[in-house]
Amino acid sequence: MTKASSASVPQIVASGAALVRCRWASNPVNIPYHDEEWGVPVHEENKWFEFLILEGAQAGLSWDTILKKRNRYREVLDNFDPQKVAKYTAAKRRQLLADPGIIRNRLKIDATISNAKAFLQVQKECGSFDAYIWRFVNGAPKQNAWKMNGKLPARTKESDAISKDLQKRGFRFVGSTICYALMQATGMVNDHATTCFRYLELCR
Repeated sequence: MTKASSASVPQIVASGAALVRCRWASNPVNIPYHDEEWGVPVHEENKWFEFLILEGAQAGLSWDTILKKRNRYREVLDNFDPQKVAKYTAAKRRQLLADPGIIRNRLKIDATISNAKAFLQVQKECGSFDAYIWRFVNGAPKQNAWKMNGKLPARTKESDAISKDLQKRGFRFVGSTICYALMQATGMVNDHATTCFRYLELCR
């Protein structure tokens, strides 16, 4: 979900002013996500699990594809409750593989279940996944200052560290690029362009 190459598309609002967004926010599917979620710091456990699973599901696909399937994912994965997902049986796995509303990739579905188990282990060890993950940025969002036409990184030393540690703990589909996209989505970094209306809002 790295949106590096994107620059902003002005959208006309009721006042007649041009609302400037990051370029990748360009259609009815991703504009609401950009305006309301992308870059907002996450601290709720099920939301962390949701983003972790969706970012992994996106591997090789567009983020818009995942956004279109997001509601169905919530339905079939018990609102991303890791305790429930960790207990999924072989029958449930077959059911997921047959569901056209989600990404029917055997490896990704298997990883969803095994990642839920690893997620619970992190909670047990660290008190919460939130406490665990935020330590990689010293507990506070990293405020970047990218120009509209600048290219964002696909990975950083922080995402490398997260990826390495998650893999050591048994997580799958958590390469460094996926982990940096996770950081962007969950507000661990503010990667909105400085001219985007959301940039200053998330610097507060």
